[in-house]
Amino acid sequence: MEVISKLPLPLGSTDYKEICKNYYYIDKTLLIKELLDERAAISLFTRPRRFGKTLNMNMLKTFFEKSAEDTSVYFKDKKIWQQGEKYTQYQGKYPVIFLSFKDANKYTWAELYPRLIETIRDEYIRHSELKNSNKISDPDFYKKIVSGNADTTDYAMSILRLSQMLREHYGEHVVLLIDEYDTPIQAGYIHGYYKEVIQFARDILSSALKDNYNLAYGILTGILRVAKESIFSGLNNVRVYSVLDRKFSTHFGFTAAEVAEMARYYEAAEKLDEVRDWYDGYKFGPTEIYNPWSVLNYFSNDCQPQPYWLQTSSNSIIYEMLDNIQEDTYESLRQVIDGGKVTSLVYTNVIYPELGDRVENIFSLLLMAGYLKAVKTTLTPFGDTECELCIPNRELKNVYYREIIAHLSQSIKNRQK
Repeated sequence: MEVISKLPLPLGSTDYKEICKNYYYIDKTLLIKELLDERAAISLFTRPRRFGKTLNMNMLKTFFEKSAEDTSVYFKDKKIWQQGEKYTQYQGKYPVIFLSFKDANKYTWAELYPRLIETIRDEYIRHSELKNSNKISDPDFYKKIVSGNADTTDYAMSILRLSQMLREHYGEHVVLLIDEYDTPIQAGYIHGYYKEVIQFARDILSSALKDNYNLAYGILTGILRVAKESIFSGLNNVRVYSVLDRKFSTHFGFTAAEVAEMARYYEAAEKLDEVRDWYDGYKFGPTEIYNPWSVLNYFSNDCQPQPYWLQTSSNSIIYEMLDNIQEDTYESLRQVIDGGKVTSLVYTNVIYPELGDRVENIFSLLLMAGYLKAVKTTLTPFGDTECELCIPNRELKNVYYREIIAHLSQSIKNRQK
């Protein structure tokens, strides 16, 4: 009897080249088409953790970056290649700056700052073609960053200066990719060094993104859009695509059709109802979305349903926010957990220090971070977004019972003592 081996599932890897060649890969390359069609100078995608942001950013890097390797081989059997030369002409066209801050989470600013500048320094080192380039106007700046002799002012300008050097060297504008830009900001809020990290992020991003002639495109990902007053001060060219937006709604997370195809491939079509009950229920714009991390773990673990998403990282930001909520907000959350819905205004541009100030901010974070879904969205007469919110699925009910309600109950008891 012939045994047909199945491709393994890509758990824990975000390397697009490796995954698309050696693992089961759900093709998200039409993200490239939509980005090129939009022509936004700076795009920010806000999605929950573990919803494919880093893999998509790695895919964009592989597609756009000039390279000695013929990287078109990673796309010729993908959907983007079927769209024709209008889009394939951009493959391998640009120098790329790729920075990921997804692991930039430390207890103190003294620990985090070296990690941030090391990330920047590593990207300079990755572009070693600049080391002996006779085309760049300030080779000493490159050497200063690589040698570790730069100061805070140098690092504040480092992304802008790297984009300038790459444009000079290649004679082509640059694609800037910043993955999980708000992870260090969240860490600063939780651990008490918010002012320092906000100042650093503001300096870096403002210089890199505002009127930077060297850029072709800038693309950022994160969980929250930190308000303009806090980070993107003076930037009016950032297009934000949140979980509420119709555009790009299918490119992060798995659609129902993609999960059904995966179930058929792994000969588990009879498990679709269970997968839907546990991991479906998210709404990005009008699109029904499954939690990709949990779906991959489910099929990889012989279709055993567990709260896999809960196990991927701490809920510190949620706890920090919930410690200060009022009892009426607690009761609203209890109502949602008991199978009900709650209607709330939702803001996509809150800042971390204000998260616990108003019930609307709390529900906004829970929605953006993937703990709630919007079943109905309307605009108020004043132009605000109002959502009817509920828990997406069985996995998240488990999270609420085991984590959030237990923490809330203890917090309220402590305040009543």
